[in-house]
Amino acid sequence: MKKQTIGLAIMIPLMALAGCQSPSKSGPGSLAFGSDKAALATMERVAIAANNCWFKSKDPSFKPYRLAPELNSYSGRPRILVVPANNPGDRPLLVVHAEGNPAKVEAFGPLMSHSSGNRIAADVRRWAAGQSSCSAQS
Repeated sequence: MKKQTIGLAIMIPLMALAGCQSPSKSGPGSLAFGSDKAALATMERVAIAANNCWFKSKDPSFKPYRLAPELNSYSGRPRILVVPANNPGDRPLLVVHAEGNPAKVEAFGPLMSHSSGNRIAADVRRWAAGQSSCSAQS
């Protein structure tokens, strides 16, 4: 009986650890990089491109979500939020914000760890650099 208890005591943490491992298609988790423009100008570009490419285009990957831009920031950290479409007051699933001049851009939230996180990271980097092209829809 004691051997079973020890075996169980070893197996439970191992199973929990295995459950914490992310699948091979997971995203980067978070993103931080520099931009050559000021924070507001950078986030304006990102907000316009995200709205056009993810939402106005009716991209199926973003259908369950809604864009909530917060560019008028008194904290000097303009940002965009991606929230659940059916509950816009809920916790954001993606936050992209910038600060400073030149800007430091950061993106984080559950969507960055999701399979679409790599695409989001590539899009945000491209838009912050001044491009407005949309990535291929998945």
